[in-house]
Amino acid sequence: MRTRHDARLVTDLPDERAIMPFIMRRRSESAVYFEQLVDIAAAQDWVERWNAAGGPRLSLFVLVLHEFAGLLHARPRMNRFVSGRRLYERDGVYLSFGAMKEFSDNAPLEMIKRRFEPDESLAAVIRSLGTAVHEARAGGIADLDNEVKHFLNLPTPVLDVAVSLFHWLDARGVLPSGLTRSDPMYSSAVVSNLGSLKTDAAFHHLYEHGNCPLFLVVGRVRPTPVVHDGRIEARRLLPLRWTFDERIEDGLYAARSAELLRDRLEDPIRYLGLPEDAVREES
Repeated sequence: MRTRHDARLVTDLPDERAIMPFIMRRRSESAVYFEQLVDIAAAQDWVERWNAAGGPRLSLFVLVLHEFAGLLHARPRMNRFVSGRRLYERDGVYLSFGAMKEFSDNAPLEMIKRRFEPDESLAAVIRSLGTAVHEARAGGIADLDNEVKHFLNLPTPVLDVAVSLFHWLDARGVLPSGLTRSDPMYSSAVVSNLGSLKTDAAFHHLYEHGNCPLFLVVGRVRPTPVVHDGRIEARRLLPLRWTFDERIEDGLYAARSAELLRDRLEDPIRYLGLPEDAVREES
């Protein structure tokens, strides 16, 4: 299949990259793990100034989502995926993340998937995500949950065949879009905010289900002593842990893309302007 409802086939590939999905057939054997430590002081200051200026309430995690989406628009070869041994370029930037209904051991986790437009304002992202999180925590059954319930009502042997058929159709690009539209594993990346749980970042696995080639796990901010010019300075470092399907792009392009996210977070004024000016523009 040259096209899918969610992507177009990439045809201008060097032979060594085109053969990779045939040699490394699963995401689990194609995963690369990478850690970044981001000096987050400037981003935290930017968030505080934005909120003080009267903008819609901004959190550090939402800023990370916004800047990650900006990275994927700027580096479109990171927004690819492998399906049916072929490489595709996704038709837009979609990020998925989880929202817990409450902070308890048995609280359900609701997954939210959202498209991020290239020229979308930060204020629009904040309002949209706030509405999505509120609706997810308020209750109700999401479209994906309904689909899963229907599948689970099948006898086990039939369910096994149904899931196999699902994946067979998906690999050939003929799976109905209604079955994947709300599925968080059909996204550009899944971003997990373990920092909100006051815990460190972990390296996440990639799912064989779906076509998501990237996981980014955000940990808690660590006050860390760093030696700089012979002096010990206290830095606020945010750990970001990546899991990346190396079949979608080479390591140099991926590493430079990750560094761009670091740059966007460590120097937000360069990419977003002064927070007070940004708030005034939204008014």
